[in-house]
Amino acid sequence: MTGDTRRSIHAAAIQPSWWREERFRSWAFQVGAIAATAIVIGSFWHNALVNMERQGIATGFGFLSREAGFEISLALIPYSPADTYGRALLIGLLNTLLVSAIGCVLTTIFGVLLGIARLSSNWLLRKVTLWYVEIFRNTPLLLQLVVWWDLLRYGAPGPRQALQVLPNVFASNRGVTFPVPNWHEADLWVASALIVGILATIWAARWAKHRQERTGRQFHTIWVGLGLIFLLPLVVFLATGASLDLDKPALAGFNFKGGATISPEFAALLFGLVANTSAFVAEIVRSGIQAVSWGQTEAASALGLRRGQTLRLVVLPQAIRVIIPPMTSEYLSLTKNSSLAVGIGFADFVSVANTEMNQTGQAIEVIAILMAVYLTISLLISAAMNVYNRYMALVER
Repeated sequence: MTGDTRRSIHAAAIQPSWWREERFRSWAFQVGAIAATAIVIGSFWHNALVNMERQGIATGFGFLSREAGFEISLALIPYSPADTYGRALLIGLLNTLLVSAIGCVLTTIFGVLLGIARLSSNWLLRKVTLWYVEIFRNTPLLLQLVVWWDLLRYGAPGPRQALQVLPNVFASNRGVTFPVPNWHEADLWVASALIVGILATIWAARWAKHRQERTGRQFHTIWVGLGLIFLLPLVVFLATGASLDLDKPALAGFNFKGGATISPEFAALLFGLVANTSAFVAEIVRSGIQAVSWGQTEAASALGLRRGQTLRLVVLPQAIRVIIPPMTSEYLSLTKNSSLAVGIGFADFVSVANTEMNQTGQAIEVIAILMAVYLTISLLISAAMNVYNRYMALVER
C-alpha cells in the first residue's frame, strides 16, 4: 500500500458525518429558529382569533369597505364621511407622506446650514447654534409639538382680527389662508413642462460633470437650468392659454371661505419635526465636515480658493460620503416620528387608524396594517438612500 493510498484512507476515516458539518448545522439552526418563531406567532394568532370569536368580535379586513362616518380635516384627494374606512386610511397615509416629504427636504437644508454654522469663526453664531442644537436634541419631541401648536393656535388672533401678511394672505388661529389658482386643463401641460425642465436640468448637470472629467472644460449649467425650469413652463403657459384666475379667500361669518388653508396642526407638526430633526442633522454635518482632513482645506487655500468655494467644492463633496449613512436614520426617524401628530390632533395615518380601531374594535387588523405600511415606507427610504450612497461612493481605478 502506497503512502498516498494510506493518506486517502486516513482522511476518509476522520471526515465527519454530513450532519456534523458546520454548514449543515448553521442552516439547521436557522431553519429551526424560523420554525419556532412561526409556531409561537401562529399560536398567539390562533388564540387571539378564538378569544375574539368567543366574545363576538369580528375579524378580517372586511371592515375596510364599510362607511367611515368621521371627518378628516386635511384631505389631498376628495373625501367625505360617507367614504369607506379604506379610503380614510389612504387619506391619512397621504397626509403622513406629505409631512414626511416636505420635512425631509426642509430638514436637509436647515440641518446643513446649522452644521456649517456650528463651525463658524463667528463666536456669537457658533454659540447660538450650539444652544439651539442642545435644546432641541434634549427635550421630548412631543413636548416641542405641543408648544408649537399652542403658539400657533392660541398666540394668533381670530379670523375677524386676522393678520394680512401679504395681499389676500391671512394668518389667524385657524391657520394661514392664501389664494390658489383655479384649475384649468392647460395647467396639466404647464406642470408637465416643469417636470421635463427639472429632469432636463439634472441630465445637463450630469453631462457637464462627465464632460469636465473627460476634457477638463467646464460648462456652467445654471443659466441652462433656469431657462429649462422657468422659461419652458412659461412658454407652455402662454402657448396653451392657461388661466391666471385665483380662488381668493374672503371672510364669511367666523371663518374664511375660498383659497387654501394651512392648519395650525399641520404647521405645528411640520415645524416641530424640522426643528427637532435638523438639530441632529446639524451634528451629523458638523462631524462629517470635521472628518475631512485639514490638509484638504490648506491645499484649497494654497490654490487661491475662497472659504465658500473651499467648503462647496472641496470639503462638502468629501464629507457627504460620511454624512449619508446617518442621514438615512434621521429621515427614517422623521417619518416615524410624524405619528406623534395624534398628540396635537392632526389626521395622519396613525391618528386615522386609531379612530378606526376605536370604532370597529378590530385592533389586530389595524395594527397589522400600521406595521406593514411603516415597514414598507422605511424599506423604500433605506433603498433610495443606499442607491444614492453607492452613487456617491469613491470608485477605485
